[in-house]
Amino acid sequence: MTGLMIRDAVVGDAEQVAVVHHSTWRHAYADLLPEEHWLTDTVERRTQRWAARLGNGEREGWPVVAEADGRVVGFAQAGPARAKEGFAPVHDRELWSLYVLPALHGSGAGAALLGAVLPSGPAQLWVADPNPRAQAFYRKHGFRRDGARLVDRNVIAEIRMIRS
Repeated sequence: MTGLMIRDAVVGDAEQVAVVHHSTWRHAYADLLPEEHWLTDTVERRTQRWAARLGNGEREGWPVVAEADGRVVGFAQAGPARAKEGFAPVHDRELWSLYVLPALHGSGAGAALLGAVLPSGPAQLWVADPNPRAQAFYRKHGFRRDGARLVDRNVIAEIRMIRS
C-alpha cells in the first residue's frame, strides 16, 4: 500500500465504500449473522444506501474515507452521541462506524480514520461482542468498556466503550 490519503467521501465513492462496508461485515460478522442475512445484505443494496447518504447533503457525521493506490480501503463516521436501545449517551461525541479492509488491518489506516473523525477527547462507541480485534484496537486508542451491553436488531451483542 502506498500513499494513504484521508479525505471526505464524495458521491462517486458510494460503490467503493459499499464494497468496504459489505466485505468487512462479511469478515467480522460471518459467525454472528445467519446465512440468510446475506441474501438481502448485498453490495448492490449497500451501494444504493451509500449513494443516497452521500447525495443527501446532510453534513452531520459526514463520512471520511481512507484511499490507497486510488481505491477506498476504509471509512469512518462520527457525530453526536445517540441513545441506543435504552442507553442514554455518556459523552457528546460517538464513533458511528469505522471499517478497514481486512487485508489492511495493522496498516495505520484505522488509526488515521479514527484520528480524522474523533481526534481526541471524550467519546463513545458501540462494538460487537465478541470482536476481539476491534476491541483491542479501540483499547489501544484510549477506549475502555463501561459495562453497557445490548443485543441489536441483527441479534448481535454489542458493548459500549468510552474514552475520557
